[in-house]
Amino acid sequence: MEDIKMTSTKALYAKLKPELDAAFSTVMASMGMEEGQQVQAFAESIVNYLQVQHATPCANGADALQLALLSLQLPVDTEVILPAFGHEAIAATVAAAGLQPVFADVDAQTFTLDPASVERHITPATGAIVAVHQFGQCAPMQELLELAQKYKRWLVEDVTQALGAVYVGEDEKERKAGAIGQVGYTSFFPTKPLLDSGEGGAAFTKQTELAERMQQISQNGRNGRYTFNSRLDTLQAAMLDVKLKYTDEYNEARQEIARFYDNAFAETELVQAPQRATYSSQTYHQYTIQVAPEVRNGLQQHLSDNFIPSAVYYPQPLHLLEKYTSGKYKPGDFPVAELLSESVLSLPMHSELKEDQLAYICLHVLNYVKQNS
Repeated sequence: MEDIKMTSTKALYAKLKPELDAAFSTVMASMGMEEGQQVQAFAESIVNYLQVQHATPCANGADALQLALLSLQLPVDTEVILPAFGHEAIAATVAAAGLQPVFADVDAQTFTLDPASVERHITPATGAIVAVHQFGQCAPMQELLELAQKYKRWLVEDVTQALGAVYVGEDEKERKAGAIGQVGYTSFFPTKPLLDSGEGGAAFTKQTELAERMQQISQNGRNGRYTFNSRLDTLQAAMLDVKLKYTDEYNEARQEIARFYDNAFAETELVQAPQRATYSSQTYHQYTIQVAPEVRNGLQQHLSDNFIPSAVYYPQPLHLLEKYTSGKYKPGDFPVAELLSESVLSLPMHSELKEDQLAYICLHVLNYVKQNS
């Protein structure tokens, strides 16, 4: 059996090598490393794929979030509501933009924002809500849109883990994640869905005024208000434009892998497989199970001892990181986020996993939880 990898960047490169090498050669021949035509071509590809009107490529995901937030022209210290269960970089970026992270709890089944918790934390100081499409599945956008409209707040979508996910609203129309709120953003870090060969990001919107601001801000703050410079280099844009064409294909492959896991774990209540929301497709950026908190760390060590990689996303809820909250929150404030941080474990998930590898992973997960629960 081949070594099991958490992700598979090398295998994807091997499959797309002719196209990627051709894109690389074209850029190197022109030596147009900054603002080459491939950057604009990739921006247009993102626009067409997501069915938005405007996209601004930039250097990385943190910059993309900053572009999205700065385009909203929120006053300094405006509150931005985030999920308490999520990546620390989101809170750090909000703070770096001169805004105040405020947290809300998440749903125990989907790991995405709980609208009821969001509403409880909206104040006169709230300027925006960031809906993170966690692990590949859309947040409950219908309810979040209604809250944003009710309180006249901005709704920002984090598509970093869910590129290609499809949301179905009450009108039964299908929309790509990123095309639902007023503004969205994503990262092209190597571990994210497009598996970039370096770093990159993009912010996108259907509103021309926001798009113009994002474009100005990304180019040395040419509107005079911000000092900021963030551009996607031509080489990364060329590579990403090739990979974007295969996004749906690789999402479908991960869905097939997820079905194998689902079937294996259906035999026991000791392992809770990821739950599918009725309103969203699931791209399975991560396949994240839940087990009893007293079992989780031992299971992870057992898997490691048997050459199976795994990861805990995320080991600490954000509201308990004092550097962002100044002691504003205490344990117990967001019980779901706190429980998830103690009970989740992400298993290997990529399109190149073989059936014998999956069977081996499932065998060790099931044996351990049954013997230690």
